[in-house]
Amino acid sequence: MVKLIALYKQPEDKESFDEHYFNTHGPITAKIPGLRDMKVTKIVGDPMGKESKFYLMCEMYYDSHDALKEAMRTDEAKASGKDLMGFAGNLVTMMIGEEVDE
Repeated sequence: MVKLIALYKQPEDKESFDEHYFNTHGPITAKIPGLRDMKVTKIVGDPMGKESKFYLMCEMYYDSHDALKEAMRTDEAKASGKDLMGFAGNLVTMMIGEEVDE
């Protein structure tokens, strides 16, 4: 299983961010072909009880690297990317990960 991970910094306007993320961006992203699961985590703080510099994490699961590459070429993925850059391009860091079973 391969994950495309989006990690978001704290937005200036959390209410506006949430409105767009959950009502517009999430539904666009959920339509990407080959996406097996999408898990969103709201970061509520750090272990010391302080506010984290991060606000939200989204993990998008694909069967393989090839499946992820194929998905990223679709119109749905392009629409998701365009929307992402429009509302959170300065907040997001994207990365690819593999789950490790030991």
